[in-house]
Amino acid sequence: MSEEKYALELREITKVFNRGTVNEKLALSGLSLNLLPGDFVTIIGGNGAGKSTMLNAIAGVWPVDSGRVIVDGTDITALPEHKRALYLGRVFQDPMNGTAATMDIEENMAIASRRGQRQTLRRGVSAKEREFFRERLASLGLGLEERMTSKVGLLSGGQRQAITLLMAAIKKPKLLLLDEHTAALDPKTAAKVLEISDRIIEENQLTALMVTHNMRDAIAHGNRLIMMDEGRIIYDVRGEEKKNLHVKDLLAKFEEVSGTEFANDRMMLG
Repeated sequence: MSEEKYALELREITKVFNRGTVNEKLALSGLSLNLLPGDFVTIIGGNGAGKSTMLNAIAGVWPVDSGRVIVDGTDITALPEHKRALYLGRVFQDPMNGTAATMDIEENMAIASRRGQRQTLRRGVSAKEREFFRERLASLGLGLEERMTSKVGLLSGGQRQAITLLMAAIKKPKLLLLDEHTAALDPKTAAKVLEISDRIIEENQLTALMVTHNMRDAIAHGNRLIMMDEGRIIYDVRGEEKKNLHVKDLLAKFEEVSGTEFANDRMMLG
């Protein structure tokens, strides 16, 4: 019987910041996690639980102290951040981070679609590319396909996040990382961006990790939910059990496993 191939394997990841100083912080504590292809995992936890630290460990923002990061069977632990871009797509909390404000929409999308290709002197956007970008933008339902030559800096935060999502998924990455990507948006816009996220993940059959500050969103989206505390996973639930969860269930589980109350009103009330 062949061994199951995971989309992501985190094997005993440890990360300590400011080691040997009064500010020493154990951010990830022997963290292990396996994702199957097509898993859409939401991640919740209090401040300093290690949620974004885990995503940064996967993305290669800094080296881990120990452990291994394996994406689709390839060990990327030693790869620098820019080389991991071949495997990963990422959307950040700040809508300004995922796009180049002074370039227009189609130029931003061209950069994303050519990621990992050999750079040439060819400039501009081809007619074939333009038609593909128009089709993808039309799928968002925001009318952006009629504004392809508009500077991205002129768009709203929600529009920029929607474009960033398209850009992150355009090469069908092995893993999509969503790092509180709706936290800076108003509730109505956040709901729209989450709807777009669900659709892009499903249509492209992507494997995704989504950090969220909102427990209701964590329950409503994805097929699996993990809760983190002090750099480790303390709860992991999927399928029908996840669908039937309520916020009060998550709070009770946190207190049961961690022995402390969940002290983050933003997550409870969001």
